[in-house]
Amino acid sequence: MTSRTRLLTVDDAPTLARIARADRDFLAPWEPLREEGWFTDEGQREDVHRALDRHRLGLSLPHVVLDDAGDVVGRITLNNVVRGAFQSCSLGYWVRSASNGRGLATAAVGEMLRLAFGDLGLHRVEAGTLLHNAASQRVLDRNGFERYGLAPHYLRIAGRWQDHVLFQVLNPATA
Repeated sequence: MTSRTRLLTVDDAPTLARIARADRDFLAPWEPLREEGWFTDEGQREDVHRALDRHRLGLSLPHVVLDDAGDVVGRITLNNVVRGAFQSCSLGYWVRSASNGRGLATAAVGEMLRLAFGDLGLHRVEAGTLLHNAASQRVLDRNGFERYGLAPHYLRIAGRWQDHVLFQVLNPATA
């Protein structure tokens, strides 16, 4: 099986900046408001450096999503890794508009779950979606996530606090 993700690198910044600019309107309803600098190569380099710093501390696993040709088409990250009794993290991802509907997000999420439950030895991965994000909910469902709640005013997305449906999947080896 072809890998659908790989660890994020600083060299990905120009590609991510191009995607961010090209898909600005497409991604806006699902993302926090962004400063103009975030859409530049330098802004993406800074974002990548922050993500890799968190990775070095064991707090996240930032990857890029790859298409069939191995080109970067999005990002996917295991965020907020908590050890101790919790052994959990949250999952966030996006795929550019031109690559939507091709199963790339579904495959990438599956790959990240294998890393979370295998290499990282986590017990649980959670994810949240906006109430009306049916496409993302299908991706989670296809990967065994179960809906477990509703979080009112959970995240500030598109400039306002919005409700999210919460999902989780447990490591079959520890459940």
